[in-house]
Amino acid sequence: MSEEKLYVVKNDEGKYWDFEDQDSFWELSIVISPSTAEEEYAKNTADEYGGHVVTFIEETEKVALTKEQAEIVEDARIIDTPATYISERTDEHIGEKILGEEILLIKALTNGYNVAKEKKYNVKVPRTKDTWYYESGEGYLRTICPEDKKLRGMFTEADIEHYGLQDCEKEEVTDDDEED
Repeated sequence: MSEEKLYVVKNDEGKYWDFEDQDSFWELSIVISPSTAEEEYAKNTADEYGGHVVTFIEETEKVALTKEQAEIVEDARIIDTPATYISERTDEHIGEKILGEEILLIKALTNGYNVAKEKKYNVKVPRTKDTWYYESGEGYLRTICPEDKKLRGMFTEADIEHYGLQDCEKEEVTDDDEED
């Protein structure tokens, strides 16, 4: 993987070399061309006119993981052989998914990751006009007819499967719906 880098020359006063005019250091807002892709050119400029070379590297993109995948990556960080650890955890899957998930987790280990927010849904009671399910404190399903969407129950895919609501109409909950 080739990394594209840009180089700037900055002096002790916080001013930047202008590679366009090649005559002096200036405030960044005035400089026409503050960077070059040629590392040697930047080093030679710093040696000849003063200052030091600052390297800019394009930041790699973090990958999105589930909570379970993130746990595997975090556990792999403390192991002497993280790639082997990841490989062993993904062998449980069958077929091409193994390699795809393994690559994803190795990228996460190397480049960083974000945990994907699990989607939540309001689930409608079948054959009703505006009645929705919610979970009581005891873990039982109850129904409600609220105008306010915040009062409806919010269920993950796992919750929907647990309660056997796969055939019910569902509506994805947006961040706006979740705010207080």
